[in-house]
Amino acid sequence: MRPLRGIALKLGSVLIFIVMASMIKATAAHVPAGQAVFFRSAFAIPVIVVWLIWRRELRTGLKTANPFGHLWRGLMGTLAMGFGFAGLGYLPLPEVTAIGYAAPILTVIFAAMFLGEEVRLFRISAVALGLVGVLVVVYPRLTLLSEGAAGYAEAFGALVVLAGALFASLAQVFVRKLVQVERTATIVFWFSVTAAMLSLATLPFGWVWPTAFEAALLVGAGLLGGVGQILLTSSYREADASVIAPFDYASMIFALLIGWFVFSEVPTSTMLAGALLVVTAGILIIWRERRLGLERARQRKAMTPQG
Repeated sequence: MRPLRGIALKLGSVLIFIVMASMIKATAAHVPAGQAVFFRSAFAIPVIVVWLIWRRELRTGLKTANPFGHLWRGLMGTLAMGFGFAGLGYLPLPEVTAIGYAAPILTVIFAAMFLGEEVRLFRISAVALGLVGVLVVVYPRLTLLSEGAAGYAEAFGALVVLAGALFASLAQVFVRKLVQVERTATIVFWFSVTAAMLSLATLPFGWVWPTAFEAALLVGAGLLGGVGQILLTSSYREADASVIAPFDYASMIFALLIGWFVFSEVPTSTMLAGALLVVTAGILIIWRERRLGLERARQRKAMTPQG
């Protein structure tokens, strides 16, 4: 285990995903979200295939014991990506990032509902805190105090991004089931394939011919998505999940900087306060999971016969 290397890889993946989202946002005014999902997924496949060949895992990476599990995970993940990309056309990048933090909070709820995972008072309290934070971020958009189409568009954008977080949490539930029988490389590869195929279903709903600059951004977003996924996967090989998971929230720093300097987006104090609540809740859940993991490890060690 090399925790510093794992942290560096995780931060690299977080930065790449934010840059990728920025490239999608730059095309959102003209390119439909479904089309952006296709480019993001299809052009990630060659990167992932090269990575699997380099690791000599191509044959094992393509084999799957649960094709329907990949289909459901792909459907939820594609919907999450599509709604998230659509929201980038309505809201500032930092705000979309903050609302997206609802996904791991909602995963706790759905894991308890569908996987039977035990949720005690501490995690329930952390989930409640996170949901309050999401409400703080979203509420100004839902009040519709701004008259005219702009106010309604922002409210719609907030709901779309929230729907994306909902589907992202459901996708994580399916991933938790898949990791019991599938390799990480298999999950990564078949998600990209499934998402690319499912996104073609949006073709009749208004795909456009992108400009050369937009096409370059979309292709670049796909390639970066593949690289980001590889860095993310590699980071968990180098360090425990409880060590590197909190660095997900570095994405807010990157989103604020890119939003400010690239899109001239000034964050509001309400958005920052809500984001802080959500981040705090997420870190509390990660900390609690680490404590429980250490406790279970001690119990297993105590039950192991000595000799």
